[in-house]
Amino acid sequence: MADTSNEAPGADDPGELMAVGRFVAAQGMGGEVRLLPLSDFPERFTRPGMRWLQAPKGEPRPVRLLAGRPLPGKNLFVLRLEGVSDRNAAEALVDQHLLVPANDRPRLEPGEFHLLDLVGLQVRLLEEPQTPLGTVTDLLHAGNDLLEVELTAGGRRLLIPFVEAIVPEVNLTEGWIGLTPPPGLLDL
Repeated sequence: MADTSNEAPGADDPGELMAVGRFVAAQGMGGEVRLLPLSDFPERFTRPGMRWLQAPKGEPRPVRLLAGRPLPGKNLFVLRLEGVSDRNAAEALVDQHLLVPANDRPRLEPGEFHLLDLVGLQVRLLEEPQTPLGTVTDLLHAGNDLLEVELTAGGRRLLIPFVEAIVPEVNLTEGWIGLTPPPGLLDL
């Protein structure tokens, strides 16, 4: 009997989707493809089931993940997708995103947050909590997670390391995060 625990109800209409990875290269000649994860939940790349693909500025389309494994020594996964059986088909996926339903959220530990929960939050300096500094526009995975913040004054964008020493407070209920940046960080 097949495991359908990852089947989205109504795969034709999954509802709101979120990107959890970006395809970066073909792996070998047999249709496997390398994926850069945008999620800290490896089961999204290893557990078979329905996912969606989205090309830049394209519409999401369903695809079945057949298998996936981490690539040792790299922050990458190697995926096998239904209908992708050779290197050319795998190369055609480069720069496309792997999507899952937004309501497919793994349970979090205290102090962990989903990307969708952080984007749009107001950013404040904890020493001046009444003055908004900017808004979180993205979370980038680059060794350590980086918050992309668009500053209120001037619209400039900053990358802020998402570590407890710099971002000690996340208040999802009130819609803001508090920073205690080291000297010079906001001047970059």
